[in-house]
Amino acid sequence: MNACHLKRFRPLIFSIFMLIPLIAVAHGISEADRQSMLDGGYLRYIGLGASHMLTGYDHLLFLFGVVFFLTTFKDVAKFVTVFTIGHCITLIFATYYKITWNYYLVDAIIAISVIYKGFDNNGGFQRFFEMKSPNLLAAVFGFGLLHGFGLSTRLQQLPLGNDGTEMLLRILSFNVGVELGQIAALVVMVAVLAAWRQKPSFKRISYAANLALICAGVYLLFMQLHGYQHDANPDSYRFPVQEHKHVHEDMDIDKTLDPKRNGL
Repeated sequence: MNACHLKRFRPLIFSIFMLIPLIAVAHGISEADRQSMLDGGYLRYIGLGASHMLTGYDHLLFLFGVVFFLTTFKDVAKFVTVFTIGHCITLIFATYYKITWNYYLVDAIIAISVIYKGFDNNGGFQRFFEMKSPNLLAAVFGFGLLHGFGLSTRLQQLPLGNDGTEMLLRILSFNVGVELGQIAALVVMVAVLAAWRQKPSFKRISYAANLALICAGVYLLFMQLHGYQHDANPDSYRFPVQEHKHVHEDMDIDKTLDPKRNGL
């Protein structure tokens, strides 16, 4: 693609970057959500799971990349099912057995999955490495495991109770909500892509759309790494005073919910 073609697609790429501030903060669970979980029943967990997926822009960007070139319901169902199985496994088991990691680093790796899918969609393996793309079904399953672990790191910030059965039911309720949110998002994605494929612009803009996907993933990656560095060394960055205050307030909330940080 030459420079003239890229100029034509600048508005599309610019639009993606306008959404990135939302992408960067999409995974936060607010104090109101935490209190809602304490006060409410399983329906609250379902609702939060659905809203978390619908605002989990890194998950949605990856799914958008997965279904971008899929033209049949059978293919969409196959790949989405594999992705769903993957993220259900890690979401449920990692949360139940309290297996966790720094969520900035997990989300940084999830950002790499977005880059990977855009790169693969644009024929990157054939173009730069002169090789076939890795098995897409296996890749989607592997990234599904990763995305589920990312969801788990956030869910573990919430009080899930000490009773094993009750905790499992809360985790499953959250997972049901995630699936409902994913279905709702996929219905819109697949419908939009199906309509778009009928237009001549699809072939012209598909390369730029996946290039924008790569750019969004790269930006997400650096945002998460920046967040990790600030989390590990909070005095090394100089944010505006008010923003810096909010960052530390969020970190203080995390500490109150993390027994390890409290020395318990």
